[in-house]
Amino acid sequence: MKNVEKTDLFDEYQLADIKLKNRFVMAPMTRNRANADGTPTDLMAKYYAQRAGAGLIISEATNISDQAYGYILTPGIYKKGHIEGWKKVTSAVHEKGGKIFCQLWHCGRISHEDVQPNTQKPVAPSAIKAQAQAYTKEGNKDCSMPKALDESEIKEIVGDYKKAAKAAKDANFDGVEIHSANGYLLHQFIADNTNKRTDQYGGSVENRCRLTLEVVDAIKEIWDEGRIGIRLAPVSPFNDVKIDRPNITFEYLISEIDKRNLGYIHIIEGSTQENRDHADFDYDIIHESFKNTYIANNKLDLELAVKLSEQNELDLACIGRPFIANPDLVERYLNGFDIAKPNEDTFYTGGEEGYTDYPRHDSLQ
Repeated sequence: MKNVEKTDLFDEYQLADIKLKNRFVMAPMTRNRANADGTPTDLMAKYYAQRAGAGLIISEATNISDQAYGYILTPGIYKKGHIEGWKKVTSAVHEKGGKIFCQLWHCGRISHEDVQPNTQKPVAPSAIKAQAQAYTKEGNKDCSMPKALDESEIKEIVGDYKKAAKAAKDANFDGVEIHSANGYLLHQFIADNTNKRTDQYGGSVENRCRLTLEVVDAIKEIWDEGRIGIRLAPVSPFNDVKIDRPNITFEYLISEIDKRNLGYIHIIEGSTQENRDHADFDYDIIHESFKNTYIANNKLDLELAVKLSEQNELDLACIGRPFIANPDLVERYLNGFDIAKPNEDTFYTGGEEGYTDYPRHDSLQ
């Protein structure tokens, strides 16, 4: 690719007090390879270490409590066993010279009673059933009707985020990312169609953003602000969410995040790269409202990442699926090697196939 020679995406980058070896980020991607109790496996350590050529890895979404699950075989970060399992992952990544953040996750209403402790109802800002599916032992099932959280329960969830953030530090992660996107719990509070509350957590923009900001403030008690990131999705409808006035909502939320001086914001730009420039959202709001690192996530390939970098529309380029089939993706980009395509049939099936058995380019010679 002609622009590779002049792009600075392969240069080192200073993220707060962390030096990244390049400006490519491996996106968080659920792969369902954890043990049934949420403990990360040795296979997961191998998988992440293989991909440590990324400047930064953001872990797959990681549950903050028993209540947070919406999908089986996803990892947790709130028990001693989880910490010990993740230590193997972070150690393996660090041995390869990589950096890794833990993405903290609560699925909220994107869950099913079969996945919940004591088969209880999932929780949500309001008792509105999601038009989405959860992954259970019996396969995908329509999400269950959730229970609306009361204010005391919301405070407990903030405490769960803080506890999980401490566990991530104990597991030797380099930082944490707060997952406030993709229709999960924090996003459900932000979105108009999922939050019909009339208390301090509903109604106004300020109230709907309150929980996300309380979580940020709680985690700042554990981590230096520069080692905290947050993922947001202003216009993505994934998991049945809709925000009526995204410009107003996210101008407020991002300006508040900026006041808290977080290390980065990680933005899902639209739902496809084709609609990024046509979505009902002005991305300049983000760049004007937030002074620190901007991570773009836009179904990026190298060509689009270079283009956005040249236009100063990203600081770090977050790449998802190409990292699945190309453990040495950054090297392939740099050298113009072929990019392999992943086998989607093995995304969530468990085991090594389609996970740790993708070869590096040099092993194909």
